[in-house]
Amino acid sequence: MSVFLSEYIHPDALELLRKNCKVVDNLDNPEEVEAIILRVFEVNATVMDKCKNLKVIGKHGVGCNTIDLPEAKKRGITVLNTPGANANSVAELIVGLMLDISRNITLAHNKTQSGAFRKIAPAEMTGMELTGKTLGLIGTGNIARRAAEILRNGFGVKVIGYDPYVSREAMAKFGYEKYDTVQDLIAQSDIVNVSVPLTDSTRNLIAGDTFDCFRKGAILVNAARGGIVNEQDLYHALKAGKLRAAACDAFVNEPPTSTNTNLFELDNFIGTPHIGACAEEALYRMGMEVVQEVINVLGGAEPAHRVA
Repeated sequence: MSVFLSEYIHPDALELLRKNCKVVDNLDNPEEVEAIILRVFEVNATVMDKCKNLKVIGKHGVGCNTIDLPEAKKRGITVLNTPGANANSVAELIVGLMLDISRNITLAHNKTQSGAFRKIAPAEMTGMELTGKTLGLIGTGNIARRAAEILRNGFGVKVIGYDPYVSREAMAKFGYEKYDTVQDLIAQSDIVNVSVPLTDSTRNLIAGDTFDCFRKGAILVNAARGGIVNEQDLYHALKAGKLRAAACDAFVNEPPTSTNTNLFELDNFIGTPHIGACAEEALYRMGMEVVQEVINVLGGAEPAHRVA
């Protein structure tokens, strides 16, 4: 069994894979490839045409936006992912980003390093507490619920949610009040978190006039996918003071730089290079799970988390 491994995975997972399969890091002999394990590699129809014996595509993580799912389904290729394996890691980063932008941590560091302050506790670094605020979840999957759990237990936040795929009754079981539109949820939130996949229906979900719905003191975090929040509209909203601050771990062009997004010009924005799942523990869980699942499917078993 030949498996194309497109990117780095945890060494223990790689060892497990090598014990059970032939591992290749290129597509020089695509007809031999029966499985692909990927992180951000694009598996489109062209790749599937080359890999004529492809049986399974394993996503190291959750989002499958780089996989042509309809094409895989049409060809009978199993697609699986590892939901839950990185939820805690991404949720902890989300909370970290919220703390950073609410208390101006990165900005204060940069200004301190440059010698900008002549006294301690400068007034312009006055921040906002998270305690007792209203957290609005756009998407209430594993990652969002874990972030909400941390914030509710640690900071006593009230949680409200928007998710068209979750009923009002199911959301009530989580302890969340359900809102039917993104705009209504944003209008009631001090903290807005985006945790939805990038699809045709979520592209530019937060864009244009939707930014008029934010409270002036609100903060926004997107650690999901680039393109869900319109970056240019976010830039103008932050400059205009329509919300307090924002942080993104996901961008349309990745890795983000000051040349492919102008958001880094702003003091009330911080960005990170899609590091939500880059924790040792999460990499181990995702790697071991995706490898074992691919091995199982190649052996004829049904995957635990089938996407297509």
